[in-house]
Amino acid sequence: MSSLVYGGYHQADLDRQYSPSSCVADISTFLTAYAVQSAQTRTEVPVRTDILYGSLPCETVDFFSAPGPDAPLLVFVHGGYWRELSKSDSSFPARGLVPAGAAFAAIDYGLAPEYRLDEIVGQVRRGIWWLVENARDLGVDSRRITLAGSSAGAHLVLMALLDGWMPAGTHPTDVFAGAILLSGVYDLEPVRHTYVNEPLGLDADAAARLSPIRHLPDRLPPLVIARGGAETAEFARQHSDLVKAATSRSAAVSDLVITHRNHFDITFDLDDPDSELGAAVLRQLGLSGRTSTKTAGNSVRFDWDIGGS
Repeated sequence: MSSLVYGGYHQADLDRQYSPSSCVADISTFLTAYAVQSAQTRTEVPVRTDILYGSLPCETVDFFSAPGPDAPLLVFVHGGYWRELSKSDSSFPARGLVPAGAAFAAIDYGLAPEYRLDEIVGQVRRGIWWLVENARDLGVDSRRITLAGSSAGAHLVLMALLDGWMPAGTHPTDVFAGAILLSGVYDLEPVRHTYVNEPLGLDADAAARLSPIRHLPDRLPPLVIARGGAETAEFARQHSDLVKAATSRSAAVSDLVITHRNHFDITFDLDDPDSELGAAVLRQLGLSGRTSTKTAGNSVRFDWDIGGS
Protein backbone atom coordinates (compact mmCIF):
# COMPACT_ATOMS: atom_id res chain seq x y z
CA MET A 1 0.00 0.00 0.00
CA SER A 2 1.25 3.50 -0.79
CA SER A 3 2.41 5.69 2.09
CA LEU A 4 0.42 8.59 3.51
CA VAL A 5 1.13 11.92 1.86
CA TYR A 6 -0.66 14.54 3.95
CA GLY A 7 -3.30 14.60 6.68
CA GLY A 8 -3.88 10.87 6.63
CA TYR A 9 -4.47 10.79 2.87
CA HIS A 10 -2.77 8.58 0.32
CA GLN A 11 -1.77 10.30 -2.93
CA ALA A 12 -4.84 9.33 -4.95
CA ASP A 13 -7.16 10.33 -2.12
CA LEU A 14 -5.44 13.67 -1.56
CA ASP A 15 -5.57 14.41 -5.28
CA ARG A 16 -9.28 13.65 -5.21
CA GLN A 17 -9.79 15.94 -2.22
CA TYR A 18 -8.33 18.83 -4.18
CA SER A 19 -10.25 18.00 -7.34
CA PRO A 20 -13.56 19.88 -7.02
CA SER A 21 -14.78 18.26 -10.22
CA SER A 22 -14.91 14.95 -8.33
CA CYS A 23 -18.14 16.23 -6.74
CA VAL A 24 -19.99 16.99 -9.99
CA ALA A 25 -21.07 14.90 -12.96
CA ASP A 26 -19.56 17.13 -15.66
CA ILE A 27 -17.45 20.21 -15.00
CA SER A 28 -17.76 21.35 -18.62
CA THR A 29 -21.42 22.21 -17.97
CA PHE A 30 -20.39 24.93 -15.55
CA LEU A 31 -17.43 26.22 -17.56
CA THR A 32 -19.67 26.56 -20.61
CA ALA A 33 -22.27 28.39 -18.55
CA TYR A 34 -19.62 30.84 -17.31
CA ALA A 35 -18.57 31.67 -20.87
CA VAL A 36 -22.05 31.82 -22.40
CA GLN A 37 -23.68 33.85 -19.63
CA SER A 38 -20.70 36.20 -19.42
CA ALA A 39 -20.75 36.85 -23.18
CA GLN A 40 -24.48 37.53 -23.04
CA THR A 41 -24.01 39.89 -20.08
CA ARG A 42 -21.45 41.92 -22.03
CA THR A 43 -24.01 42.46 -24.80
CA GLU A 44 -26.70 43.58 -22.36
CA VAL A 45 -24.80 45.60 -19.75
CA PRO A 46 -22.52 48.50 -20.78
CA VAL A 47 -18.90 47.53 -20.21
CA ARG A 48 -15.38 48.81 -20.83
CA THR A 49 -13.24 45.80 -21.63
CA ASP A 50 -9.49 45.22 -21.42
CA ILE A 51 -8.56 48.29 -19.40
CA LEU A 52 -4.87 48.05 -18.58
CA TYR A 53 -3.99 48.25 -14.90
CA GLY A 54 -0.33 47.31 -15.39
CA SER A 55 2.34 46.99 -18.03
CA LEU A 56 1.71 43.37 -19.05
CA PRO A 57 -0.88 42.32 -21.66
CA CYS A 58 -2.54 40.05 -19.10
CA GLU A 59 -2.96 42.88 -16.57
CA THR A 60 -6.43 44.03 -17.61
CA VAL A 61 -9.84 44.56 -16.08
CA ASP A 62 -13.37 44.66 -17.48
CA PHE A 63 -15.44 47.37 -15.82
CA PHE A 64 -19.23 47.64 -15.73
CA SER A 65 -20.36 51.11 -14.63
CA ALA A 66 -23.13 51.59 -12.12
CA PRO A 67 -26.29 53.43 -13.19
CA GLY A 68 -25.56 56.27 -10.75
CA PRO A 69 -22.61 58.14 -9.21
CA ASP A 70 -20.74 57.29 -6.00
CA ALA A 71 -21.71 53.65 -6.35
CA PRO A 72 -20.45 50.62 -4.47
CA LEU A 73 -18.13 48.33 -6.42
CA LEU A 74 -17.79 44.56 -6.39
CA VAL A 75 -14.37 43.43 -7.65
CA PHE A 76 -14.36 39.79 -8.76
CA VAL A 77 -11.27 37.57 -9.07
CA HIS A 78 -11.84 34.35 -10.99
CA GLY A 79 -10.74 30.86 -9.99
CA GLY A 80 -9.34 28.03 -12.08
CA TYR A 81 -6.50 26.87 -9.81
CA TRP A 82 -4.33 29.81 -10.95
CA ARG A 83 -3.94 28.14 -14.36
CA GLU A 84 -7.30 28.35 -16.14
CA LEU A 85 -10.24 30.67 -16.92
CA SER A 86 -10.16 34.45 -17.31
CA LYS A 87 -12.12 37.61 -16.67
CA SER A 88 -14.09 36.84 -19.84
CA ASP A 89 -15.68 33.95 -17.91
CA SER A 90 -16.56 36.24 -15.00
CA SER A 91 -18.92 38.91 -16.34
CA PHE A 92 -22.21 37.26 -15.42
CA PRO A 93 -22.66 38.72 -11.89
CA ALA A 94 -22.92 42.17 -13.49
CA ARG A 95 -26.29 41.21 -14.99
CA GLY A 96 -28.00 41.65 -11.62
CA LEU A 97 -25.57 43.78 -9.63
CA VAL A 98 -25.44 46.71 -12.05
CA PRO A 99 -29.25 47.15 -12.22
CA ALA A 100 -29.20 46.93 -8.43
CA GLY A 101 -26.99 50.02 -8.30
CA ALA A 102 -23.46 48.59 -8.08
CA ALA A 103 -20.47 48.79 -10.36
CA PHE A 104 -18.74 45.50 -11.18
CA ALA A 105 -15.15 44.76 -12.17
CA ALA A 106 -13.60 41.47 -13.28
CA ILE A 107 -9.81 41.30 -12.96
CA ASP A 108 -7.55 39.28 -15.24
CA TYR A 109 -4.10 37.98 -14.35
CA GLY A 110 -1.38 35.81 -15.84
CA LEU A 111 -1.74 32.06 -15.45
CA ALA A 112 0.61 29.34 -14.27
CA PRO A 113 2.98 27.94 -15.37
CA GLU A 114 3.90 31.04 -17.39
CA TYR A 115 3.68 33.08 -14.20
CA ARG A 116 4.72 32.07 -10.69
CA LEU A 117 2.15 32.35 -7.94
CA ASP A 118 4.08 35.22 -6.34
CA GLU A 119 3.70 37.12 -9.62
CA ILE A 120 -0.01 36.30 -9.87
CA VAL A 121 -0.58 37.59 -6.33
CA GLY A 122 1.25 40.79 -7.25
CA GLN A 123 -0.80 41.27 -10.40
CA VAL A 124 -4.12 40.91 -8.61
CA ARG A 125 -3.00 43.34 -5.93
CA ARG A 126 -2.00 45.85 -8.62
CA GLY A 127 -5.37 45.46 -10.33
CA ILE A 128 -7.25 46.01 -7.11
CA TRP A 129 -5.14 49.04 -6.21
CA TRP A 130 -5.67 50.51 -9.69
CA LEU A 131 -9.41 50.35 -9.09
CA VAL A 132 -8.98 52.04 -5.70
CA GLU A 133 -6.90 54.85 -7.16
CA ASN A 134 -9.27 55.38 -10.08
CA ALA A 135 -12.50 54.94 -8.15
CA ARG A 136 -13.59 58.54 -8.50
CA ASP A 137 -13.12 58.60 -12.27
CA LEU A 138 -15.04 55.34 -12.51
CA GLY A 139 -18.01 56.73 -10.59
CA VAL A 140 -17.24 54.54 -7.57
CA ASP A 141 -17.28 55.47 -3.90
CA SER A 142 -13.80 54.38 -2.78
CA ARG A 143 -15.17 53.67 0.72
CA ARG A 144 -17.59 51.08 -0.68
CA ILE A 145 -15.32 48.64 -2.52
CA THR A 146 -15.91 44.97 -1.79
CA LEU A 147 -13.62 42.21 -3.05
CA ALA A 148 -14.91 38.80 -4.15
CA GLY A 149 -13.24 35.66 -5.38
CA SER A 150 -14.03 32.03 -6.06
CA SER A 151 -11.71 29.05 -5.42
CA ALA A 152 -8.21 30.24 -6.36
CA GLY A 153 -9.73 33.71 -6.68
CA ALA A 154 -10.75 33.55 -3.02
CA HIS A 155 -7.12 32.78 -2.16
CA LEU A 156 -5.98 35.79 -4.19
CA VAL A 157 -8.56 38.07 -2.56
CA LEU A 158 -7.47 36.99 0.92
CA MET A 159 -3.85 37.66 -0.08
CA ALA A 160 -4.99 41.20 -0.93
CA LEU A 161 -6.33 41.61 2.62
CA LEU A 162 -2.91 41.00 4.16
CA ASP A 163 -0.73 43.85 5.35
CA GLY A 164 2.52 44.95 3.77
CA TRP A 165 1.74 45.58 0.09
CA MET A 166 -0.06 48.91 0.11
CA PRO A 167 1.54 52.36 0.42
CA ALA A 168 3.07 52.96 3.83
CA GLY A 169 0.51 53.53 6.53
CA THR A 170 -2.34 52.08 4.46
CA HIS A 171 -4.04 48.92 5.67
CA PRO A 172 -6.45 46.85 3.56
CA THR A 173 -9.01 46.77 6.34
CA ASP A 174 -9.23 50.55 6.21
CA VAL A 175 -9.62 50.53 2.42
CA PHE A 176 -12.07 47.74 1.63
CA ALA A 177 -15.65 47.59 2.85
CA GLY A 178 -15.57 43.82 2.92
CA ALA A 179 -14.84 40.60 1.03
CA ILE A 180 -16.78 37.63 -0.32
CA LEU A 181 -14.74 34.40 -0.26
CA LEU A 182 -16.22 31.40 -2.08
CA SER A 183 -14.91 27.83 -1.83
CA GLY A 184 -11.35 28.99 -1.31
CA VAL A 185 -7.97 27.40 -0.69
CA TYR A 186 -6.29 29.32 2.11
CA ASP A 187 -3.51 26.94 3.20
CA LEU A 188 -1.33 25.75 0.31
CA GLU A 189 0.70 23.13 2.17
CA PRO A 190 -1.64 20.25 1.25
CA VAL A 191 -2.00 21.64 -2.28
CA ARG A 192 1.72 21.37 -2.96
CA HIS A 193 1.47 17.60 -2.42
CA THR A 194 -1.15 17.20 -5.17
CA TYR A 195 -1.39 17.29 -8.95
CA VAL A 196 -2.38 20.97 -8.63
CA ASN A 197 1.24 21.85 -7.85
CA GLU A 198 2.59 20.61 -11.18
CA PRO A 199 2.24 24.00 -12.92
CA LEU A 200 2.83 25.96 -9.71
CA GLY A 201 6.08 24.39 -8.52
CA LEU A 202 5.58 25.36 -4.89
CA ASP A 203 8.11 24.21 -2.32
CA ALA A 204 7.49 24.25 1.44
CA ASP A 205 8.73 27.82 1.85
CA ALA A 206 6.61 29.17 -1.01
CA ALA A 207 3.53 27.31 0.20
CA ALA A 208 3.96 28.82 3.66
CA ARG A 209 4.64 32.33 2.32
CA LEU A 210 1.61 32.22 0.02
CA SER A 211 -0.85 30.71 2.49
CA PRO A 212 -2.91 33.73 3.62
CA ILE A 213 -4.45 31.95 6.60
CA ARG A 214 -0.95 31.83 8.13
CA HIS A 215 -0.47 35.60 7.84
CA LEU A 216 -3.84 37.10 8.76
CA PRO A 217 -3.60 40.65 10.14
CA ASP A 218 -5.07 41.57 13.49
CA ARG A 219 -7.94 43.35 11.73
CA LEU A 220 -10.02 42.15 8.79
CA PRO A 221 -13.02 43.82 7.13
CA PRO A 222 -16.45 42.19 7.26
CA LEU A 223 -16.31 38.82 5.51
CA VAL A 224 -18.77 36.48 3.84
CA ILE A 225 -17.11 33.05 3.76
CA ALA A 226 -19.18 30.62 1.74
CA ARG A 227 -18.96 27.21 0.12
CA GLY A 228 -21.24 24.77 -1.59
CA GLY A 229 -22.71 21.77 0.15
CA ALA A 230 -21.28 19.46 -2.51
CA GLU A 231 -17.59 19.97 -1.73
CA THR A 232 -14.81 17.62 -0.67
CA ALA A 233 -13.85 17.22 2.98
CA GLU A 234 -10.64 19.21 2.44
CA PHE A 235 -12.46 22.17 0.90
CA ALA A 236 -14.90 22.04 3.81
CA ARG A 237 -11.97 22.00 6.24
CA GLN A 238 -10.26 24.94 4.54
CA HIS A 239 -13.53 26.86 4.80
CA SER A 240 -14.04 26.03 8.48
CA ASP A 241 -10.44 26.81 9.40
CA LEU A 242 -10.71 30.27 7.88
CA VAL A 243 -14.02 30.97 9.62
CA LYS A 244 -12.41 30.09 12.95
CA ALA A 245 -9.29 32.16 12.28
CA ALA A 246 -11.16 35.20 10.97
CA THR A 247 -13.89 35.42 13.60
CA SER A 248 -11.68 37.11 16.20
CA ARG A 249 -10.21 39.48 13.62
CA SER A 250 -13.33 40.76 11.87
CA ALA A 251 -16.31 42.67 13.18
CA ALA A 252 -18.60 40.46 11.11
CA VAL A 253 -18.06 37.00 9.63
CA SER A 254 -20.92 35.29 7.79
CA ASP A 255 -20.37 31.53 7.54
CA LEU A 256 -22.51 30.20 4.70
CA VAL A 257 -22.81 26.61 3.51
CA ILE A 258 -25.16 26.61 0.52
CA THR A 259 -26.36 23.03 0.60
CA HIS A 260 -27.81 22.87 -2.93
CA ARG A 261 -24.72 24.43 -4.57
CA ASN A 262 -21.31 23.02 -5.48
CA HIS A 263 -17.83 24.42 -6.00
CA PHE A 264 -18.69 25.72 -9.46
CA ASP A 265 -22.29 26.91 -9.44
CA ILE A 266 -22.17 28.83 -6.15
CA THR A 267 -20.98 31.89 -8.11
CA PHE A 268 -24.35 32.06 -9.86
CA ASP A 269 -25.86 33.19 -6.55
CA LEU A 270 -23.69 36.32 -6.36
CA ASP A 271 -26.30 38.48 -8.11
CA ASP A 272 -29.42 36.55 -7.09
CA PRO A 273 -31.27 38.59 -4.45
CA ASP A 274 -33.46 35.62 -3.55
CA SER A 275 -30.47 33.47 -2.57
CA GLU A 276 -28.76 33.51 0.82
CA LEU A 277 -25.43 34.44 -0.75
CA GLY A 278 -26.90 37.09 -3.06
CA ALA A 279 -28.71 38.74 -0.17
CA ALA A 280 -25.45 38.80 1.83
CA VAL A 281 -23.64 40.38 -1.13
CA LEU A 282 -26.26 43.10 -1.44
CA ARG A 283 -26.06 43.86 2.27
CA GLN A 284 -22.29 44.10 2.01
CA LEU A 285 -22.62 46.50 -0.92
CA GLY A 286 -25.13 48.63 1.00
CA LEU A 287 -27.97 47.86 -1.40
CA SER A 288 -31.35 46.95 0.00
CA GLY A 289 -34.97 46.72 -1.02
CA ARG A 290 -36.33 44.68 -3.89
CA THR A 291 -39.62 44.00 -5.54
CA SER A 292 -40.03 41.60 -8.45
CA THR A 293 -42.57 41.47 -11.22
CA LYS A 294 -43.09 38.91 -13.94
CA THR A 295 -42.45 40.04 -17.49
CA ALA A 296 -43.16 38.42 -20.83
CA GLY A 297 -41.70 34.96 -21.21
CA ASN A 298 -41.88 34.36 -17.44
CA SER A 299 -38.58 36.13 -16.87
CA VAL A 300 -38.25 38.18 -13.73
CA ARG A 301 -37.54 41.91 -13.62
CA PHE A 302 -36.21 43.32 -10.35
CA ASP A 303 -36.92 46.90 -9.32
CA TRP A 304 -34.42 48.14 -6.77
CA ASP A 305 -34.26 50.81 -4.13
CA ILE A 306 -30.80 51.87 -3.04
CA GLY A 307 -30.19 52.32 0.64
CA GLY A 308 -27.57 51.96 3.33
CA SER A 309 -26.76 48.69 5.00
